[in-house]
Amino acid sequence: MSRVGRNPVKVPSGVTVTIAGQQVTAKGKLGQLSMAIGRDIKAELEGDKVTVRPLNETKRTRMAWGMSRNMINNMVKGVSTGYTVALEINGVGYRAAVQGKNLNLQLGFSHEVQFPIPEGITIKCDKPTSVSISGADKQKVGQVAAVIRSYRKPEPYKGKGIKYDFETIRRKEGKKK
Repeated sequence: MSRVGRNPVKVPSGVTVTIAGQQVTAKGKLGQLSMAIGRDIKAELEGDKVTVRPLNETKRTRMAWGMSRNMINNMVKGVSTGYTVALEINGVGYRAAVQGKNLNLQLGFSHEVQFPIPEGITIKCDKPTSVSISGADKQKVGQVAAVIRSYRKPEPYKGKGIKYDFETIRRKEGKKK
């Protein structure tokens, strides 16, 4: 049995959750998110809590039970407080700037990298070496951060590249004479 799935999702004030069949929708100050849960899972709204229950006891249903509960929790948290991922850029001449609906990255290539900012995502560059990605959808925020990081991953000798702010780069010793 899923231990995660047993816990109800608490709905904070300012967020409305509607359940229509297998479609769960959360609406809050940061927008509206919706998802379809599996047909073997049942979601119910009881006061200010959403409970998720399996309809049968197969292994596949038990796996989807906890995942569905966590995805509903991520939606509720996303529309109420949102998610933010911070990236750091290290390297001589490496910098980022937001220009209109594009993120302009200078990463040591012969050209600038233009990254179009997706709908529902906000990107800020407080300093030329820091990028902050925020939005309501946890999966989308993480995906955008991973794509931006993939343009120039940090290398282990000098640490040059784009890294998450919480990430620690394992450094290697260079050549010796």
